[in-house]
Amino acid sequence: MKKNSFMAWVEAARPKTLPASISPVLVACALAWQNGMFKAIPAFLCLMVALLAQIASNFANDYFDFKKGADTEERLGPERAVASGWIEPKAMLRATFIALGLACLCGCLLLFFSGWELIPVGIAIALCVLAYSAGPFPLAYNGLGDICVLLFYGVIPVCFTYYIQAGNFSLLSLILSLAIGLLSVNILIVNNYRDYEQDKKARKRTTIVLFGRRFGLISYLLNGSVAFFLALPLVVGKDRLTWQIALLGFFYVVFYFVWREMTRTEGKALNNILGKTGMLVFLFSVILSAILVFTPQ
Repeated sequence: MKKNSFMAWVEAARPKTLPASISPVLVACALAWQNGMFKAIPAFLCLMVALLAQIASNFANDYFDFKKGADTEERLGPERAVASGWIEPKAMLRATFIALGLACLCGCLLLFFSGWELIPVGIAIALCVLAYSAGPFPLAYNGLGDICVLLFYGVIPVCFTYYIQAGNFSLLSLILSLAIGLLSVNILIVNNYRDYEQDKKARKRTTIVLFGRRFGLISYLLNGSVAFFLALPLVVGKDRLTWQIALLGFFYVVFYFVWREMTRTEGKALNNILGKTGMLVFLFSVILSAILVFTPQ
């Protein structure tokens, strides 16, 4: 790949991971729609904040993992732009702050649709983008990556995308945010499960390094199962919801077979599981959104 080419930057943004930031916004918008409170402009701005913040995070991880020696020739995951020489380190660091700045700009525009209470949330997002793999206590290197993903790819985007449109929080938005967040954590679990040996050498203390690969397999299954059960209140105990129940059942069957495949997969072949896990998050969000939009309250 040509150095600093357009495709190099596209790969650095890791487009296959971006459904993780689209999914929570989609579910929150569907919930707002069901309640008659959907607003297109703030919804779009929330989507841009989520996408740009994730791209900034991907750029930052690319840069700081290279600097910390976590990306080596032994890497099993998709090639990283800086480590592969596609993009110069200074250019990647600069791009990180540009993407983060654009996310902050979109966040500032959201102030016209909500209140100043969004400022601490925006600051927390910006800090997490950098603190995830940088600083004196990088979160991803100290077993806190899973919590960060649960919060910033689940709880915060779902609850606050809904709040900005509806003007209030709801218990259902919190429940669905946890479901989406747990499935997003599975993306990280597959990544860390694959990189177990490399992370140990780099002293990157992920939860898989701390508790073992078996812990990763069990956590993956539990996260998907809990997400499924958290979504059941949308359909259980209601009349004429056959297709909704069927869709949720279809999701869990697909999820279970992906998990079974993961238990029999090693090395670079886990990249395929990583892609399927990302699509599971998106599939789940589409199913939830369809249930919310097409099911009367």
